[in-house]
Amino acid sequence: MAELTVNELKSRINEIEERISNACLRSGRNREDVRLIAVTKTHPVETLQNAYELGLRCFGENKVQEITSKIPELPADISWHLIGHLQRNKVKMIVKDVEMIHSVDSLRLAEAIEKEAAKIDRVIPVLIEVNVAEEESKFGVKLSETKELVREAAKLPHLHISGLMTIAPNVSDPEENRPVFKKLRELLVDIRNENIDNVNMSALSMGMSGDFEVAIEEGATMVRVGSSIFGMRDYSRK
Repeated sequence: MAELTVNELKSRINEIEERISNACLRSGRNREDVRLIAVTKTHPVETLQNAYELGLRCFGENKVQEITSKIPELPADISWHLIGHLQRNKVKMIVKDVEMIHSVDSLRLAEAIEKEAAKIDRVIPVLIEVNVAEEESKFGVKLSETKELVREAAKLPHLHISGLMTIAPNVSDPEENRPVFKKLRELLVDIRNENIDNVNMSALSMGMSGDFEVAIEEGATMVRVGSSIFGMRDYSRK
């Protein structure tokens, strides 16, 4: 599949920006309250460079190998987010370079991040991934187990628990995911009200290309948009 031209990419980015702004308007929020994370997996460095030149500064990757190969090839002021499942033995490869890890789904993973972050004396912001819909195919802790993981992970001095993340079900009607987003928002507020040390619950990462507008209406502060910006992914790319 051919990559988008610069003009095509610009048009898509502008459209997404307009949709984000309209969703914010509908829900009485400021556009500045929602961060667009452009999900760049399988897309080449050249396309990411074009997106950067068109104003995007926040990129999300699913795989450690891909994010570590792209970071040295692109401008240093890009904010990189690891949004996919993270294996403990790969933490050391990314802990110095990513702004945030969205996918902490176990205490063992949190402890692995603590160990590697301590080596470089860095406190790394993380989100707890919650499998709100309890889909067997998805990673994430159950809603009922999230508070306990937050409490335990918050004891690790080189992590900062910054909020929650979820991957909602793949549905044809984005309205079907509104209850999922609402539950995560309610949980975030509940945890925030407990005033746990080292937890601020400021970030709510939810919503992708198919449902990000509903996610914004339900309180998302980060939306992870890939195919609506860059087109369908080419999984033949290595």
